[in-house]
Amino acid sequence: MYVKGKTYTEIQIGETASFTKTISETDVYLFAGISGDFNPLHMDEEYAKTTPFQTRIAHGGLAASLLAPVLGMKLPGLGTLALETTTKFRKPVYMGDTITCAVEVVEKVDKIKAVRMKVVWTNQKKEIVCKGETLVIPPG
Repeated sequence: MYVKGKTYTEIQIGETASFTKTISETDVYLFAGISGDFNPLHMDEEYAKTTPFQTRIAHGGLAASLLAPVLGMKLPGLGTLALETTTKFRKPVYMGDTITCAVEVVEKVDKIKAVRMKVVWTNQKKEIVCKGETLVIPPG
């Protein structure tokens, strides 16, 4: 049995939730297949050595996708409808990095019964790799 996420009225400003995952080489290859992005910066170590990063990096969208389990499984949870997300990429994500995507409720939009959340992605060194915000409609 699935348990519906928090409703608009149940959610409080200041609530937080997060999801953490270590990004593996397999994740990068699978994401390339799903997204169609086979940029050699992600796929070819010899090519990547010629870039400012000096090694392969994970797709920005792979790190950004860690928002999905937060919204869909934790806060608000099952039944959430995402309306918009902005993401600013700040640092590269490398294979082996452990990324935490954390959200914090910052606003409730009464007119459309939506919730705005600040989103921050950090690595295992507590460095911000991405930041942004999202607007969602919680389950009814």
